[in-house]
Amino acid sequence: MNHHFWNERYSESHYVYGEAPNVFFAEQLGKLPIGNLILPCEGEGRNAVYAATKGWQVQAFDSSDAGKVKALQLASKHQVAINYAIEDATKIDYAVNSVDAVAFVFAHFPPAIRQAIHHKAITWLKPGGKIIMEAFNPQQLQYSSGGPKNADMLYTTEMLQDDFKSMQIDCLHTTEVILNEGPFHQGKAAVIQMVVTRW
Repeated sequence: MNHHFWNERYSESHYVYGEAPNVFFAEQLGKLPIGNLILPCEGEGRNAVYAATKGWQVQAFDSSDAGKVKALQLASKHQVAINYAIEDATKIDYAVNSVDAVAFVFAHFPPAIRQAIHHKAITWLKPGGKIIMEAFNPQQLQYSSGGPKNADMLYTTEMLQDDFKSMQIDCLHTTEVILNEGPFHQGKAAVIQMVVTRW
């Protein structure tokens, strides 16, 4: 989806996915030593701000100017600083071996670019660094709790095993959760959850 779609969605005054972090992301982040984190497609900043309140150095990016405005407002409200870039996921780059974690929270990419973005994220990690991901799996098409309506944009365990085959897989499974993340992520959802470690 293009940045016009997201600018329109994020231009509403309320936080369309809420102000609280994604539950799986917060749980997994809590298991790691505090360090440096990259959050792709970070939207209105709920995960970035949460991580910053926990002491993480946070770099986030998204293609939406409206998302950035709200992310910085949320950071100000919580009296933390986040580094937020307006950038396309296919073009952005960070230094190799530079961060302790990258978290993809409902960051869905079309098949043509998905693997390249995932592979690029691996290079940003220091050895021992982790990628945390929660996304929708194809079973989500039966639910109205959010996510792309195009099956090609939804993730399977086989797809992620292939994308991250150079990594140690700590956890990778599909499950059902009840989402309560603002008006656009509400109710029963079919998700895939993953944590992988760079060798």
